[in-house]
Amino acid sequence: MTVEVRLPTLLRPAASGAAAVSVEGDTVGEVLHALVAAHPALAGQVLTEDGSLHRFVNVYLNDDDVRYLDRLDTKVVSGDVLSILPAVAGGAA
Repeated sequence: MTVEVRLPTLLRPAASGAAAVSVEGDTVGEVLHALVAAHPALAGQVLTEDGSLHRFVNVYLNDDDVRYLDRLDTKVVSGDVLSILPAVAGGAA
């Protein structure tokens, strides 16, 4: 399945400046592993060394947060869009 992966500005330099890339896979995990294989500079920024989703990254399949689906085991179909967003934290009390 070909899935479009949309990258935030922060990650684009690691993907040759691309805002979006097409990646093959049958699950969110396969797509993200293929993304990192195609753009090794993303290693450690999207997935941890053990292959799990980095805790400071949010991933949405179309408009659904994969944390509330089947996480990395969530099935994808051709034409789906994965959006990677960095988590935002902090602020003043």
